[in-house]
Amino acid sequence: MRHDRLNRRVAAVLLAAGTAALAVGTPAQAAPTSTILGVANAVPGAYIAVLKDGAMTAATTNGTALDLAKRYGGAVTLTYTATLRGFAVRMDEAAAKRLAADPAIAYVQQDGIARISDTQTGATWGLDRVDQRALPLNQTYTYANTAANVNAYILDTGINKSHPEFEGRAKDGYDFIDNDSDASDCQGHGTHVSGTVGSKTYGLAKKVNLIGVRVLDCQGNGPYSQIIAGVDWVARNAVKPAVANMSLGGGADTSVDNAVKAAIASGVTFAVASGNANTNACSTSPARVPEAITVNATDNADNRSSFSNYGSCTDIFAPGTNITSTRNGGGTTQMSGTSMATPHVAGAAALYLSANPNATPAQVRNALVDNATSNAVKSPGTGSPNKLLYTGFIGGGTTPPPSCAGGTNGDGVSIPDTNSPVTSSIAVTGCTGKAPATTKVKVDINHTYSADLALDLVGPSGAVFPLKRAGGVSSSAGVHETYTVNASAENLNGTWKLRATDVWSYDTGTIDTWTLTF
Repeated sequence: MRHDRLNRRVAAVLLAAGTAALAVGTPAQAAPTSTILGVANAVPGAYIAVLKDGAMTAATTNGTALDLAKRYGGAVTLTYTATLRGFAVRMDEAAAKRLAADPAIAYVQQDGIARISDTQTGATWGLDRVDQRALPLNQTYTYANTAANVNAYILDTGINKSHPEFEGRAKDGYDFIDNDSDASDCQGHGTHVSGTVGSKTYGLAKKVNLIGVRVLDCQGNGPYSQIIAGVDWVARNAVKPAVANMSLGGGADTSVDNAVKAAIASGVTFAVASGNANTNACSTSPARVPEAITVNATDNADNRSSFSNYGSCTDIFAPGTNITSTRNGGGTTQMSGTSMATPHVAGAAALYLSANPNATPAQVRNALVDNATSNAVKSPGTGSPNKLLYTGFIGGGTTPPPSCAGGTNGDGVSIPDTNSPVTSSIAVTGCTGKAPATTKVKVDINHTYSADLALDLVGPSGAVFPLKRAGGVSSSAGVHETYTVNASAENLNGTWKLRATDVWSYDTGTIDTWTLTF
């Protein structure tokens, strides 16, 4: 089943910035009303209201939303304080028309629904394509860094965080469907997208931190009020350097465009899908946002995918037909769509940000577009820039220097099959006091027989904190765990070491990366 056409309108609200003080009007005796803007697939009794004063504080926005909803007999379900100044509200149509006439309101629009769907067929080839200029494929993917210092925010159906391909790097952001902090995936789309961004086997950025922002439900549907809330959350909470992936969209909509523009202005690079309607993406949001990186899809012969949108509002092509990636619940599956092309670009953006952590979203976009392979795509569509994603120009990544909060060593240390300990070090300087009783040690070791390994943390004083004993159940995937130790007797300052010993014969491995968090 082909990835469903992204032809659902996202809730349309217009960002109207003003400098005058907010005037919360009192309903007149004549009960004035105003027009409510409509959307396709409207949610009955659900509306999005945008305030005229776009400069008010978050606290004022929240208070104003509650006051206005109470005045007109509604209930606030969400407030927007970063990308828009407004709120989502439940009320009947008559009340919504009265709310729309209030002098504090720019306007009110119906809430709507977005949907996704995917094709499950084909073979892995996307990574193979983006690191080379021309066909035929050479069955390899070469990359200069792993984006370990970058955070990728996936606005989708959530992420299956326990999938072994994510190695413990997938975390919860927020769930705007259930309104809680558990952004688990019950549909599969978000897990597949996340795998292309950053799984260890199928991802471009193999050590990127993945944060799930759930805005679509178990059927792949989501009210646009919640999608905007997800964008708003990313703008407020993203830890830089950061990239966001939006493998969803809908009809042209100013409110969604403004939300994404504001999030990009906050410093987050956005990769967005052009859509699957085989039409001009300039009629699609947020695909038409100039500041975003808008992605069309290709097949493994460099044709524009039959479903892919096109046009002058798009920026780049990437593999999107029959893409193999992580499956919800474990293993892999194949899907097709611009939803699958977009995370290739998000992953590439993460690689670029790792090598250039101070780059602005505009600089990231320009680097990927300017260095893309020209004129490789057959029948790209009227107005489309004939640019195919290429990652070979991206340099080595940047590992953040150790700080009083901890540090990372990703240099890679071979573990010999000799019963001889090896160490990887993190030197902490300029700090006062002791390490906490909940010091975290995140370990990523590739080894073909993990039961051979004994792991220890060695503090600056030489004190040894056992992390893992040799023996027990083994895994050919190695060790990808986070351990907690009581290091409160150790000074923060000094050289901390991860020590690995292979105590049995036949298998070897590598300390790929490890992170110490105080």
